[in-house]
This record gives sequence, structure tokens and C-alpha cells, in this order.
Amino acid sequence: MNYLAHAFLSFNEPAILVGNMISDFVKGKAKYSYPENIQKGINLHRAIDSFTDSHIATQQAKVYFKPVVGLYAGAFVDVVYDHFLATDKNQFANNIALEKFAENVYQTLQTNISFLPEKFKNMLPYMQQQNWLYNYQYNWGIDKSFQGLVRRAKYIDSSQKAFEVFEKNYAALHTCYQLFFQDVKSFSEKEIHPI
Repeated sequence: MNYLAHAFLSFNEPAILVGNMISDFVKGKAKYSYPENIQKGINLHRAIDSFTDSHIATQQAKVYFKPVVGLYAGAFVDVVYDHFLATDKNQFANNIALEKFAENVYQTLQTNISFLPEKFKNMLPYMQQQNWLYNYQYNWGIDKSFQGLVRRAKYIDSSQKAFEVFEKNYAALHTCYQLFFQDVKSFSEKEIHPI
């Protein structure tokens, strides 16, 4: 799952959200320097990633991308899942709901800026100005996200073929999302609030 999904699966709990959003920027024992609920968010992010990677729907979605991006297939699927979440009327009834959610996420991150690792803090203005969370709903937003993945990848020099895969297999990838999302939502709720 990518930024929108990790934010959404924090269920409006600010400290969980902060941890969930910064987890990839917190290495090893550094997580123990954060308050307990931010640590819970960091752990939640990692649990969501493991759950996502092992889910049968994700395994199927990766098959479409592997021929063009190899081992990075999972990262591209994560972005695709954010697109389908952004357009999921069961989660966001309309654009206004998605826009307000995105604004709340940015505000929470700004309020907790002292907890953000330097790399994430440096990225946040771009995320906010370009409104990544809101723009995942648009195909052009996914294209830009794919380009961002390529810039960080070691052996991919273009996102064009991956974007073609996304467009060509749109319906099948949407089905993968539908088979997956309620499972990850239930899993995340139990992770935050075990019975």
C-alpha cells in the first residue's frame, strides 16, 4: 500500500497516522526514539506491508507488472491500490470527502512536524503542494507516481511500459483491489485494536 492507503488505514488516529506515514524512513532501532503510539503506527505500516505482499490478490496484480518492472512490481501495485482507493465510493463518497481527508492528513503531519524524519520532512512540501493523496484518483496522478518510483529504482529507466500495463489491465487490477481491500482494512483495525 502507498501513502493514501497507509493514511486511510490509520483510522483518523493522529499518532498512528504519523507513524504509519514515516515508517519507511525509520530504520532499525530508531523507532524506539518515538512515543508509543507513533511506534504503533510504524509497526502497523510494516504489518500492512507484509499482509499486502502475501495476499493472493496482490500476487495476481504483480503478475501484470513483473514482465516490465521485475522485482519492483509490488511497489507499482501499491500505487495502483491507492488509485482504486481514491476512486472507491464505499470509502470516499465523493471528491470533497477525499479532498478533506487529504487536507486532514497534511494538517496532522504539519502539526507533528517535529517527529518527522528529515527525508520525510523534506518530501512533505512536495506531497502537499502537488496534493499526491488527492491526485491518486487521476490516471495522470498515477503516471506521475510511477515516474517517481522510476527515479528511485536502480534498474528501471522509464515508467511508460508500467503505465501501459496499468491502463491495459485496468479492470483486472481493479478486481484485485476489490478482492484485497476489505481484508486489509479488517486486518489493520485488528492490529490497532486487538480484541
